[in-house]
Amino acid sequence: MVLNPLGNCLWLFKAFWLYGAVEPATGESFFLQLNHVDTECYQRFLDEFSRAYPDSLNVIQVDNGRFHKSKNLLVPENVILLFQPPYCPELNPIERLWEHLKADLKWASFQTLAQLQTKVDQLLAQLTPQMIASITGYSFILDAISALNSI
Repeated sequence: MVLNPLGNCLWLFKAFWLYGAVEPATGESFFLQLNHVDTECYQRFLDEFSRAYPDSLNVIQVDNGRFHKSKNLLVPENVILLFQPPYCPELNPIERLWEHLKADLKWASFQTLAQLQTKVDQLLAQLTPQMIASITGYSFILDAISALNSI
């Protein structure tokens, strides 16, 4: 006979989202932690990104998330959203960076969300532009950037 104990359990789930953009050729990066994923938060990310890089035309590769395509989204004039094909996250250079960050977190346990956020901040601070370029610099993307720069 197997006896399974009965009891009440309250699982708390708290989260934050890390928005980011990387430049695979140079390793330059921009990150913003926000409390949820929706058009409003993505708008904030785009606006802050646009203000951080006001003198350049910036192409951000995105998946087909609803918040990337919302009619309420106002893409800044110095930002172009490049939509990747559906179900192809491997085409987006930042996906490798997310994998790199998650590798350092997957067995970690944190008492509070603030502790996790602090750890993520520490991991991001440890990333040099050279490391980011190495992690995200797919050859086909670097070739495309090179071709565009030669026009």
